[in-house]
Amino acid sequence: MLLSEVLSGESYNTITGDPASCDVTRAESDSRKITDGCLFVAIAGFEFDGHRFVEAAILSGANAVIVDSGREILSASEIADMAEGRDVTVVEVPDSRRALAVVSSAILGHPESKLDIYGITGTKGKTTSTFMLRQIFDEAGISSGLIGTVCNYIGDRKIPARLTTPESTEIYNMMDELYRSGSRNLIMEVSSLGVKRYRVYGIRYKCACFTNLYNDHIAPHEHPDMQDYFSCKLKIFDDCETAFINIDSDKAPEVIKYCEGKCEIITFGLSDKADIRAVNLRKDRRGHVIGTTFDLISPQYNGEVFVSLPGEFSVHNALCAICCAMKAGVSFDAIRSALAKCSVPGRVQPVPNNSGISILVDYAHNAAALGSVLDTLREYTEGRLITMFGCGGDRPRDRRFEMGEVSGLKSDYTIITTDNPRTEDPDKIIEDIITGISKTTGKYEVVSDRASAIARCIELAKSGDTVLIAGKGHEDYQIFGKTKIHFDDYETAVSAVAKAEGRE
Repeated sequence: MLLSEVLSGESYNTITGDPASCDVTRAESDSRKITDGCLFVAIAGFEFDGHRFVEAAILSGANAVIVDSGREILSASEIADMAEGRDVTVVEVPDSRRALAVVSSAILGHPESKLDIYGITGTKGKTTSTFMLRQIFDEAGISSGLIGTVCNYIGDRKIPARLTTPESTEIYNMMDELYRSGSRNLIMEVSSLGVKRYRVYGIRYKCACFTNLYNDHIAPHEHPDMQDYFSCKLKIFDDCETAFINIDSDKAPEVIKYCEGKCEIITFGLSDKADIRAVNLRKDRRGHVIGTTFDLISPQYNGEVFVSLPGEFSVHNALCAICCAMKAGVSFDAIRSALAKCSVPGRVQPVPNNSGISILVDYAHNAAALGSVLDTLREYTEGRLITMFGCGGDRPRDRRFEMGEVSGLKSDYTIITTDNPRTEDPDKIIEDIITGISKTTGKYEVVSDRASAIARCIELAKSGDTVLIAGKGHEDYQIFGKTKIHFDDYETAVSAVAKAEGRE
């Protein structure tokens, strides 16, 4: 396409060349990926300013370059000098991040307009809700893609995830591939930073869901305050067909007000004011799986639902997924079947066993998250609650003291181990955790090797006990200094169970 065509609707000034006669085949914001015919879009990031690589992109074969009019380096004359003698067109735009989304979509023929897109935003629950919805679609025989924190899926093809919401070039490329694979459905975690940095600019959602809002992501390179954080969350509803809002969130009234006049509004939750609600919640265990059974009341579905994840928060996540499935026309039987066996990597993920033990892998890596999941698991535990965790290096030391204290207070027994020490001495990190747990009367032991620690938990546990393997969740690595090794808590636990039960 011509550069002038892919920038249609965007204002720009030409520094050199002719946008109306410049063909572009692909957009990239990483100069290392530039090949002949590429359009390089320079973005000023927090670690690297893409404008520093304009010349490198030109030398690598870019025939078009977009720069930001607010850039702090490279004058128009300096850019013109770089382009001299080369067949390259350079334009400047008011916001190159937004332009990246615009041109990425245009070059690929607007794949977002060919898909039904289900976007879920909120501080907590995005990952679990998206996985639940994808498993419901699978059960119903509906092919879908997924973009999120744990990984991305294009149909059945799994792609590692670097960001919760990737850069717009990656998103639109995945959309295009998904469409060409024959799928027409995409499920997305939509982060506040993804909205703020225009990574999802131009997307229209069939359904946009709001789970909750908590104090998070307030930092110099993220959001300056809670209002900015909340405002970015709300923008998902600027272009959507139906808004599904968790009415139990204290922010629900503001979200509803924001959506009025923009889209259809449907609420979900435990409140009797919700349009789609769960009532009569009760703890449930089916084999080695602990979960929650509830009665669903909605305009389309009514009946009992078992979700194979424990706690009230899992019910909220299930309701979010049910709302989207309802909009997609999925049968109630498919919804119930999928939720009864759903598993989310690293999110209270059950490890199968024949010993009557509840073994769960969870991402809880700070005191608040650990305390919350331990409180939930306590309600389901007949015997002892055994917790295993470590803390990451090159992170705030307070987290170690706090997690040690929380585990000592809420667990019957704690096994302290390594996480990702990074550049720190693993033994020093463990000493800090011991300082925290020593404030309590909680019993503990240290098993520094993480695989051995997982095996030790399973060795100690008896029928009726609960084992929580916390801290790393879906992560499949450990970092020691500059060395990164493969390590997956779930895989390791499955192997340890097989060995303990004489199957390995």
